[in-house]
Amino acid sequence: MVKHHKGIMVILDGLGDRGIVAFGGKTPLEAAKTPNLDRLAARGQTGLVDPLVPGLPLSTHTATGLLFGLPHKVARELARGPVEAAGIRIADDPHGLYIRGNFATLEKTDRHFSILDRRAGRIDAGTDLLARELGEIRLGEQITATLHPATHHRVVIKLSGPGLSANITNTDPGNRYHELGVLECRAINAEDAAALHTAQAINRLTNVVHEKLSEHPVNLARLAAGDPPANGIICRSPGKLPKIRTTIEHLKLKTAVIAGEKTVLGLAAMLGYTQIKDPGFTSLPDTDLQKKVALARHALADHDLVYLHIKGPDICAHDLDPVAKRKLLEAIDDAIAPLLQDDLVIGITGDHSTDSNTGRHSGDPVPSLLCAPHGRLDQVTEFGEASCAGGGLGRINSFGFLLSLLDLMNLLENYHREDADLYF
Repeated sequence: MVKHHKGIMVILDGLGDRGIVAFGGKTPLEAAKTPNLDRLAARGQTGLVDPLVPGLPLSTHTATGLLFGLPHKVARELARGPVEAAGIRIADDPHGLYIRGNFATLEKTDRHFSILDRRAGRIDAGTDLLARELGEIRLGEQITATLHPATHHRVVIKLSGPGLSANITNTDPGNRYHELGVLECRAINAEDAAALHTAQAINRLTNVVHEKLSEHPVNLARLAAGDPPANGIICRSPGKLPKIRTTIEHLKLKTAVIAGEKTVLGLAAMLGYTQIKDPGFTSLPDTDLQKKVALARHALADHDLVYLHIKGPDICAHDLDPVAKRKLLEAIDDAIAPLLQDDLVIGITGDHSTDSNTGRHSGDPVPSLLCAPHGRLDQVTEFGEASCAGGGLGRINSFGFLLSLLDLMNLLENYHREDADLYF
């Protein structure tokens, strides 16, 4: 009888990077001292993982969704709004529209909003009071909106009412084009009546939120302290709750996710995976690494597959701080030492690469490794971008990385064409 192994996948958000001048051209991972990751590399196979296709940057929900077992077609079409909603447990209306947004610092001139700070200084306190002040906002045509704080400056906007459509444009221009200000929400197809009235509701919402929040005590206190006020919202990635079938569900695996990031926990909730949370688990570099690893080992007692997600490397890169990223990777390496003692299939990867020089997600492949009892070995003995380029896994995509891990766990059977929707 074939022995089935337990498996753990460690997802280091934004793991991959580009060369840093201060590190002599090495990446933060290559510059870090990582004896445990090097040991795993020497005991297994390494390679480079493209989240979807080479060269294409991805956001966290798409890239992590692929590692969580979403087939390519489903991951490509999955909107961030419903994922964030699931992460904060408000995804309860199959007809509602869920939109990811930021509390932002806006300045109104005539009918245009300039964006002074897309994240309102990464506000981390008081957003619950701002949302409570807004309450249920009536936007006409039987449409109402409520705002629900997520992590730090992030907020989920829930629209309720008849005839809502996700086929609308973002009001958030993104980091690169923030000088354009808040964009007008429009229907993607000008003849789509549902999308037209949904877009009109979003534009009304932008005005109502700014009007109500500009003089809120939380914002007056922030101004007095020299902090940017959270006096508006910018919106992106609208969607309705999807119907999803994953490879992991098909295999009937009991799966757990350990994370402090609401998007990742939202994906776990949406897919029916056990969510393991703790007050010490954050989306920042200060997350409790030792406790995450301890709870991961504990979860393996009654789960087949455990995901251990660490957001910090991505945050360091977004903050243009490669030194902090290197230091955090060294702390992660130290924290994962207990995993090397277990008879496990271990996967180490990232959802995407994040460039510490620019602060943006890049299309570079992610250094990754798989280590398993009786698994194949290659000649790589160090874990880094350059060394993994010569590894035995070669260059594969994220979904292929997951399948390779499941195969090392001895869980996959031969492909059958009736299961095509699980893989493609």
